[in-house]
Amino acid sequence: MASQPDCGVRPHAAELTTAHCTIVGLDIEGFGQHHRSNPNRVRMRDGLYEAVERAFGVAGIPWTNCRSGDRGDGVIVLVSAEVPKIRCADGLPDALAGELCRYNATHPPEERIRLRVAIHAGEINYDRHGFTGASVIHACRLLDSPAIRAVLAGNAAPLAVISSAWFFDEVIRHSEHSSAAAYRRSVVTNKETTAQAWIRLVPETADR
Repeated sequence: MASQPDCGVRPHAAELTTAHCTIVGLDIEGFGQHHRSNPNRVRMRDGLYEAVERAFGVAGIPWTNCRSGDRGDGVIVLVSAEVPKIRCADGLPDALAGELCRYNATHPPEERIRLRVAIHAGEINYDRHGFTGASVIHACRLLDSPAIRAVLAGNAAPLAVISSAWFFDEVIRHSEHSSAAAYRRSVVTNKETTAQAWIRLVPETADR
């Protein structure tokens, strides 16, 4: 991937700044499974980053308006408030599914990627170490929750999306072109987080 954009924020070493962003968390399902070698995982990470950047472009989300942080088996992407939030829910999941299908078609089973994707929004704190904040933590708890893992298990879908209750109520539900009907409400319990969320399998026609 190209050098990291900064979502409009450039903090100095001793400075803490904040900005409102849409948060998109992406994790590779089963990344640590024993049948994958370290070279397999390196190629998967390369494939993930390439697919994510292309999918964001297809969805009309300029990569220059984003900042990303690596998670080892995934990535957290912060999308500037200048970008309409609905693009992260309407166009992005289908674009990601398309890019993953193209990647998986040219790689062996031990390098194929299925994704869990979390969408949330809120205030982000930036410092010299990167970014953090309650909103980032909430997105990560949704992303790692048993609820979304259960939805993705046992079907052929390349990804599942989990939206925070706030993002669903304020953004997805009000879009004229959204796939709100494809989401199902769920209760997420993960570490210190217990919350309602909305989960969608992409594509919805995948075998369950």
